Amino acid sequence: MADIQDRQMPIEAHGIIGDMRSAALVADSGCVDFFCWPDFDSPSIFSALLDTPEAGVFQLAPDLPEARRQQLYLPDTNVLQTRWLDDQAVVECTDLMPINADVDAAPRLIRTIRVVSGHATIRLRCRVRHDYSRADTVAQLDGGDVMFTAPGQPSLRLSASEMLSLDDQCAIAEFELREGEHAEFVLGAPDDPLVSAGACEHCRDETVKYWRRWMKQSNYRGRWREMVHRSALALKLLTSRKHGGIIAAATYGLPEAPGGERNWDYRYTWIRDASFTVYAFMRLGFSEEANAFMRWVRDRVDDCSETPAHLRILYSLRGQHHLPESSLDHLAGHGGAKPVRIGNEAHEQTQLDIFGELLDAVYLANKYGEAISHEGWKHVVGIVDQVCDSWQQKDVGIWEIRGEEQHFLHSRLMCWVALDRAIRLAQKRSLPAPFARWNDERQAIHDDIWNNFWDESCGHFVQRIGCQDVDGSMLLMPLMRFVAATDPRWLATLEAIEQQLVRDGMVYRYRTDDGLEGEEGSFMACSFWYVECLARAGRIEKAHLEFEQLLRYANPLGLYAEELDKRGHHLGNTPQALSHLALISAASFLDHRLSGERTTWQP
Repeated sequence: MADIQDRQMPIEAHGIIGDMRSAALVADSGCVDFFCWPDFDSPSIFSALLDTPEAGVFQLAPDLPEARRQQLYLPDTNVLQTRWLDDQAVVECTDLMPINADVDAAPRLIRTIRVVSGHATIRLRCRVRHDYSRADTVAQLDGGDVMFTAPGQPSLRLSASEMLSLDDQCAIAEFELREGEHAEFVLGAPDDPLVSAGACEHCRDETVKYWRRWMKQSNYRGRWREMVHRSALALKLLTSRKHGGIIAAATYGLPEAPGGERNWDYRYTWIRDASFTVYAFMRLGFSEEANAFMRWVRDRVDDCSETPAHLRILYSLRGQHHLPESSLDHLAGHGGAKPVRIGNEAHEQTQLDIFGELLDAVYLANKYGEAISHEGWKHVVGIVDQVCDSWQQKDVGIWEIRGEEQHFLHSRLMCWVALDRAIRLAQKRSLPAPFARWNDERQAIHDDIWNNFWDESCGHFVQRIGCQDVDGSMLLMPLMRFVAATDPRWLATLEAIEQQLVRDGMVYRYRTDDGLEGEEGSFMACSFWYVECLARAGRIEKAHLEFEQLLRYANPLGLYAEELDKRGHHLGNTPQALSHLALISAASFLDHRLSGERTTWQP
């Protein structure tokens, strides 16, 4: 057991639990090896996934070194069970974070370990390391509990139904359990009366009920119900119950290339994910979440209503846009991938595509959710006027390439989307707008794309002016309804993407030099966009096969990180919202095509 728990676990060997204020990763070894507390973007208290157990870990497992290990969620919930199956015993550990009535209440981590059959020795080791393992955390006994304190950091208390002792600033325990017996452990704020082990069964029951009530809102009845609903539950976990925004992923620093420098902090909300988020939630019937996310987006627009050009590409859930990037050089990195970064300098970049994603989300929210307000429309007009003035400029593109700015096709495409959706919305709602100017600019962008991004010599669209490369983001051209999915020029482009970027259904974002060392993996969102493009082009059988193959790359719990390596192992931060958003969209559209139905859902 010690050997398993002392080594870093693969990215895909994790489940996630959370309360929509924070989230923790639980490895199938029984270790909570990543946990930021009390908020998603707070400093981590457990960082073993990015270093060693010395960087913080909560180990709870039976001494069954030869046992087969499994993880599963209780059906239609985010309550996680880790199971050990051995000749002498079957043991299960149930992990959850209760949904507090008060959205400002600090998260609690509840762990219950039970012997289902036989008997087993159980071992616990909880090492809290505050401030990304930079602070000197002290563990002290307080009655039967253990307090973890560090200067300038929020304290935590571990309550246990078994006797705890101390060893090298860790809480430890070793005890025997027989069939039917269990032990409980609760980690949370010191002044929280609910941080009390021995009475957690009610919390578990209420948490299960919460998630199942939420899932009953889903209107998805297709053939991939389990995977679609798991994606929805993962997205809900990444959503802030207080603010309404959704973070890109629960983690920071997990590498996109083994041993390389492509290690970013994704615990923030990207504006570009807005249309995908709204689409996915609305599509499944979760209108409350879609509307809450749009209110979060509108608050960001309100913040820059006088200067729409200052709309940032990403924000913290609280709306902060200054997110300076720094490196945690004391952490070894997952698999030795350094530097481990926190913060994200992408907030300083110019990315023109965000206006299109934002306006597509506004359009969808108005079509299927809450109507836009008078003030909201005034902000939209300001943003669209800014697009009219800036669409011909260079930027860094959707992939936040850290190099010289270029004229990217995707940025042009999304500027066209911004104008197109604003015109449609104004017409449908009879809203005042400078239609002549907007129509002229929309036509100008349309002509610019066809004239400057179609390369006659290579016979397909290109990623940017001055090259003949293709790009995974080009798969959004038919999905955004700029070009027909069966247009000959688009099909030629799709063929070029297949030749250059697709490997056994796994789609890479690009093959061009992006100024960073190492080769990243294939991108899950692009892979699901590819499936939807195939289905829209009428290649249903191929789309179906490719989709089934992609489903096999999920981890055993149905979760996806950002990328895959060449053997299909997970890379990058996890679980990745964009991966699950794209899965929901592809599954929904493919369902209709396989059933011979026409979807009424259109962007």
